[in-house]
Amino acid sequence: MMMGCFGGSFKRTTTTTKISSKKPKEIRERKNPQVVCFGELLIDFVPTVSGVSLAEAPGFKKAPGGAPANVAVGISRLGGSAAFLGKVGDDEFGHMLANILKENNVDNSGMRFDKEARTALAFVTLRADGEREFMFFRNPSADMLFTEAELDKDLIKNSTIFHYGSISLIEEPCKSAHLAAMQVAKKAGCILSYDPNLRLALWPSAEAARTGIMSIWDQADIIKVSEEEIEFLTGGDDPYDHNVVLTKLFHPNLKLLIVTEGPDGCRYYTKDFHGKVGGVKVNCVDTTGAGDAFVGGLLNSLASNPQLFKDEKKLRDALRFANVCGAITVTQRGAIPSLPTKETVLQKLEEVGPEA
Repeated sequence: MMMGCFGGSFKRTTTTTKISSKKPKEIRERKNPQVVCFGELLIDFVPTVSGVSLAEAPGFKKAPGGAPANVAVGISRLGGSAAFLGKVGDDEFGHMLANILKENNVDNSGMRFDKEARTALAFVTLRADGEREFMFFRNPSADMLFTEAELDKDLIKNSTIFHYGSISLIEEPCKSAHLAAMQVAKKAGCILSYDPNLRLALWPSAEAARTGIMSIWDQADIIKVSEEEIEFLTGGDDPYDHNVVLTKLFHPNLKLLIVTEGPDGCRYYTKDFHGKVGGVKVNCVDTTGAGDAFVGGLLNSLASNPQLFKDEKKLRDALRFANVCGAITVTQRGAIPSLPTKETVLQKLEEVGPEA
């Protein structure tokens, strides 16, 4: 995939502006967010029609995106409590994204603004089946320049779950900030949730991506991975083989490993049991954000019951709920605009009935 920069080349800089040097009274008095999501927040430009190349697309719909931010909004839409830690440009897109988080009741006090680098952009090609290909504009973008000094560590310490991906591991200084945030979360007793969210075009090479993603694998308590990511991370092994998953991906400290299978649902693995929860069939328009909606649904359930992974019946119910979150999201274009409310998910669950 092509790489490029938006508005010319950027200087590598860490000049930043905080949303506020002092937390306003209403933020201090708010209930601590149960889930803190760390990473990228960007603008997705999604074609107005499917099945064409970027060059052939007659127009694009602007949509907020970025996997960790999607998860935070997904949790909030479901009635949960979430915060986002990340960096955007001190530009119109960056401030628009900060406002979108605020409008969706996500705590954005941990966001930072860079005065030199721009907010990241991604043009998303939609194939006829709703699957995507990406062209990113970041060279560097503001999210890559997040530093450890800019971390709101208290926000992390006071949370139940700390969620992150792998894109923030690609470049310094964001990589060091990511690793430091994980240490703070682990020391504070947070549940560490990891969705690798492979975007191969952003890594220097396939081997760098594989090494980078696996470098923090054994620190996570919960991991969500797709079939394609299993095949990539294992060097081509069968993603449907339980032995491959259990011997190559399930580490001793892991509490829950989820393998998503798109419309076919998901598989789950714990130390004591494993199984599969079927998916929900819908008319797929755009798969952007489906995995993030799934993760948001699962983490929202987990935040209310941190021992969820020990009870297979409750876990299966939570995964069925998460599957429906993902299914609803693919029926519209864009990520954040498509994330469902709890009422919408419950209504869909009534329509489709219990798992067959």
